[in-house]
Amino acid sequence: MSSPSPSDQARARQIRHYARSRAWCEWEEFDKWMGLVQADMNDVGAGQWPPFHLLAAPGVSAQQQQQCAASWLDERLQLNQEAREAAISEFQASTKSPRLDGAPLRIGYLSSDFHQHATSLLMIEMLEAHDGDRFELHAYSHGALDDSPMRHRLLQAFHAFHDIRELDDEQAARAIHADGIDILVDLKGYTAGSRTMLLSWRPAPIQVSFLGYPGTLGRDFVDYLVSDRYVTPHAAQTDYTESLACLPHSYQPHARASRPKATTLTRAEVGLPEDATVLCCFNQAWKFTPEVFDTWCRILRASPDSVLWLLQDRHAEGNLRQEALARGISPHRLVFAPDMKQAPHLARLPLADLVLDTWPYNAHTTASDALAAGVPVLTLAGRTFASRVAGSLLHAVGLPDMVADTVEDYEALALALTTDPARLATLKARLHAQVADAALFNVPGYTRDLEALFTQMWHRHQSGQAPAALDV
Repeated sequence: MSSPSPSDQARARQIRHYARSRAWCEWEEFDKWMGLVQADMNDVGAGQWPPFHLLAAPGVSAQQQQQCAASWLDERLQLNQEAREAAISEFQASTKSPRLDGAPLRIGYLSSDFHQHATSLLMIEMLEAHDGDRFELHAYSHGALDDSPMRHRLLQAFHAFHDIRELDDEQAARAIHADGIDILVDLKGYTAGSRTMLLSWRPAPIQVSFLGYPGTLGRDFVDYLVSDRYVTPHAAQTDYTESLACLPHSYQPHARASRPKATTLTRAEVGLPEDATVLCCFNQAWKFTPEVFDTWCRILRASPDSVLWLLQDRHAEGNLRQEALARGISPHRLVFAPDMKQAPHLARLPLADLVLDTWPYNAHTTASDALAAGVPVLTLAGRTFASRVAGSLLHAVGLPDMVADTVEDYEALALALTTDPARLATLKARLHAQVADAALFNVPGYTRDLEALFTQMWHRHQSGQAPAALDV
């Protein structure tokens, strides 16, 4: 591949500036950035924008996200194209012993996050619940070594754990193919530290995107995207190059053991006023937008006894306080929670009264953690994968009425709850009563459903059928 041109280098700097501005909540040129993104989508071509950046960009459709992923990927697929095509042909021509009836399917999970990470925390009990007689699990790890308890637990959950950090994509693909993996599951997509391009070598007959990336990868070397019918309704199929493999409840697993016990913390211990209504959002600051913050500040103005509890960020904190002041809200009504390890973080979550979600990139793990802690979540659903995840989670815990369709509905429901303590208390009691039996936290049931999807995928492949939409 040729060296980047000066214009390409300038655009790369521009994209880095955009990412920093979003992460630090520097919003002076927010509309300019969104205009630039839309201009590239409509006129120039989206390949210059990393696909992940567009997931949180207001006004970008799922179809435009697909266009961006395809263009971005096409540029990178030019590298080693001949070698990749030769390897794919070799893999397809190689003969293997036919799989005996009843032999376990070999499932490979590809990730850099097999350690104390949100993805592993979500799926560890699912991995442990897999039927070992029917499914043989292989981990392909390209992340740093980690001596955490989670790493050791993961080592026990897999039949085999393969460290591929020192292998390039071709070498790793050959190793995966040699292991006879039937279904290769990528957990990263276009997030930081991914090796998704490894899948373009086609080391496994079935390749799946799951859990880590809320969108399409844009090209047909990934056969299926694991989802659910709330996140991706039937009509959304054309926005995804993958066939949608849909679970009956939420696509997201959530380990029961990570549900916090009743907290012994007091609000004073974490810097919260004891008698306030605590509105909370522990999403990363890059998910915030001026429209979201405008809405939050209107809610704070209309409910003067409330505070907004946010995750501490040394770059964004000062900017957010200034933005609050500019909207007539005392900066002291923003309370910033220090970053913590999972256990103490989960222990403090029940101190919140209501989570206010972001859009167009919802809370994902942070939403299911809050629901597990008995804290209701209010979300605004959009039309992209990333904008419908919290809605999926709320349906899976029996709170579909907490999903708003418009900003006006979102704001009205937030005000109804924050200005009526009895109504908010009833909502929290309802969630507490439903959590124990909620589909979101039924790990054995979730695992059987996921296994059913894998089995359907394999049966289609064995019978010579192309990938197609699947439902359990």
